[in-house]
Amino acid sequence: MTDTRPLALITGASSGIGYELARQFALHGHDLVVNAEDERLETAAQSLRECGAQVRAVRADLRSAEGRYLLLDALDGLTVDVAVLNAGVGRGGAFVDTDVADDQEVIDLDVTATVRLAKPLLRAMVTRDAGRIAFTSSVVSTMPGAFEPVYTASKSFVQSFAQALAEEVKDTGVTVTSLMPGPTDTDFFERAGMADDTAIGTMEKDDPAQVAEQAFEAIMRGEKKVVTGSLKTKVQGLAGKVLPDGVKAVAHRRMAEPGSANEEGKDARG
Repeated sequence: MTDTRPLALITGASSGIGYELARQFALHGHDLVVNAEDERLETAAQSLRECGAQVRAVRADLRSAEGRYLLLDALDGLTVDVAVLNAGVGRGGAFVDTDVADDQEVIDLDVTATVRLAKPLLRAMVTRDAGRIAFTSSVVSTMPGAFEPVYTASKSFVQSFAQALAEEVKDTGVTVTSLMPGPTDTDFFERAGMADDTAIGTMEKDDPAQVAEQAFEAIMRGEKKVVTGSLKTKVQGLAGKVLPDGVKAVAHRRMAEPGSANEEGKDARG
């Protein structure tokens, strides 16, 4: 790390939105601490170094206390100017059919790790009266997510949490931003078991580079929340503000229910 370049922390940075966010910060003059739990992290870190940044890669599973402590220890003595808590995981399927251990992993990463990491990061920023922190929520945070109930509830938590923190620190030099991407072309749906047999898993998705570029700009402007991605995703974000919960729940079911990929194909054929 250098004394002349600001430092950005990005979690979930080995691929997808997290990698593209890290790339945006590297291209805009930041050094990086990047985190993920998989073996692709070092390859991602090397690619980011080619953008001119000094990069520290911390491979740690944030679902565990040990992983969170490992990341925080790596930040000891560093001034984190920007933190993007992006790491997240989902699980598709009916709640009665999914394994409770899988549900707990979603909570451990999307909720518990978010809170546990945000506390020391935000405290340090408020003490300095400077800094930016962002959380990756989702457009689904505004709707009851049938067949993704724990994941969508976790993103509703992140959304509420981020907006509450933004209100708490509004009179300081710290900004808090909630990022709300829609379906994006990453390995999320594969990991969630939704890639092949759901409408949302098989549909055309947003470009993670576009999502990240819009997210970066919003973070640097200090926006409180932003829907990122294509025009279709932005329209979905607007619809989420006005449609009744019952309508949104039915719409989400049609996209996320196992077998819905085939049903969508039938609808398309008439």
